[in-house]
Amino acid sequence: MNLTSENILLIGSILLLAAVLAGKASHRFGVPTLLLFLGVGMLAGSEGIGGIYFDDSKLSQFIGVVALNFILFSGGLATSWKDSRPILWQGVTLSTLGVLLTAVAVGLFTICITDFSIYEGLLLGAIVSSTDAAAVFSILGSKSIALKKPLKPSLELESGSNDPMAYFLTIAFLGLITTPGTSVWTIVPMFFQQIILGALLGLFFGKASKIIINRIKLHYDGLYPVLTVALLFLTFSFTDFIGGNGFLAVYLCGIFLGNVDFIHKKTMLRTFDGYAWLMQIVLFLTLGLLVFPSEILPFLAIGLSVSLFLILVARPLAVFICLSFFKVDIRQKLFISWVGLRGAVPIVFATYPLLAGIDKAGMIFNIVFFIALTSILIQGTTLPLVAGWLGVSELEKAALPEAEPLLSDSIKSVSEEMLVAGDSRVVGKMIVDIGLPDGILIAMILRKDRYITPNGSTTLQAQDKLVLLSESKDDLQSMRRVLE
Repeated sequence: MNLTSENILLIGSILLLAAVLAGKASHRFGVPTLLLFLGVGMLAGSEGIGGIYFDDSKLSQFIGVVALNFILFSGGLATSWKDSRPILWQGVTLSTLGVLLTAVAVGLFTICITDFSIYEGLLLGAIVSSTDAAAVFSILGSKSIALKKPLKPSLELESGSNDPMAYFLTIAFLGLITTPGTSVWTIVPMFFQQIILGALLGLFFGKASKIIINRIKLHYDGLYPVLTVALLFLTFSFTDFIGGNGFLAVYLCGIFLGNVDFIHKKTMLRTFDGYAWLMQIVLFLTLGLLVFPSEILPFLAIGLSVSLFLILVARPLAVFICLSFFKVDIRQKLFISWVGLRGAVPIVFATYPLLAGIDKAGMIFNIVFFIALTSILIQGTTLPLVAGWLGVSELEKAALPEAEPLLSDSIKSVSEEMLVAGDSRVVGKMIVDIGLPDGILIAMILRKDRYITPNGSTTLQAQDKLVLLSESKDDLQSMRRVLE
């Protein structure tokens, strides 16, 4: 069966429904969710029961880049700077030096067991050098296991920030292969250009996005997520256009926005979490359709050898070297080593050699696909067990069904009314710009005998009477200082 404009919506909707139902089974039986998404794609593919023929590497790469933008941005939005700041350099070291060490170790091992040239081996190492946060936390969540601090923020920061480094190394080594005679030292200035521009533009677009979202007056609330998507793609494309690392820029832009106040923030966080899940499903379905299982079979021995070396040697070696600069318990080092799951990102990066047309592109793609498959299968299914053995997890308490507060993420226990004086510094400012204390909720505003239900874009006026809900009297005292 071929995909056509007439049947693509029917086939796509069936595959999405099958993937969601597979995700339900994943939560119940503890099978990695993303593995089932991938399996649905493979079953629907040309060599599966679906018989859908799909071999468009260029389209797959485009879908992959778009999906990674949403996934990285959503991951950035959900990252707490307060939790990440204490382990910032630890995460940065793992996501840069750790990725480089993993790529080099895997590359050298591949050269020893195959006829790959040094650059081809390093290219393979670079492609599989980044980890997949989505796979990690989906399987941990399915077993109701909570990681002890600071493990979770460490893994989130590393997983969210190591894709840009892996992307850079992939493009750099691919360039050395396609341009014979080029010195390896030429990638050094390219590295600093990509990282510096990516970091600066990520923060710039983060600040600019906050201003645009808060200042622009859209008549329809549903347009705010659309506006944010436009800013997301502008961040990536402009950064990439001038030679920076677009993935890094998108991730940092997401982190900045996730840790400041902007209009409809809570709604936006949930919206982009949904976008990220949709993109993960679409990405894995696409990659499942793209692979031909019969073409992987000749490379099973090589793929298994490289995969086991990556899991048992390269990843632990990189982690222990990087974390030797920090005070980290050996059990946490061992667990971080085991959490180095490979997922969709390496498979997306493996399409770059295919499009470049290098000699061993097909072999590299099939080996990478097998590595990602075995990594999710072996490490993903054993994560809860390993966490228990190492004593780095604790069982989460059974949670009550989540309520949906209209205006707040938590229940407030103290209420009070406060008047906005005529000389208050908040007069004429939107609520989102006044620096509202974390524990305070403005439930209602009484203005000229009329009650107003506020949101972030509501402008405060003199003589407004604010009906406040708070978690403690200390928060109310902080609010009084805000209103001075």
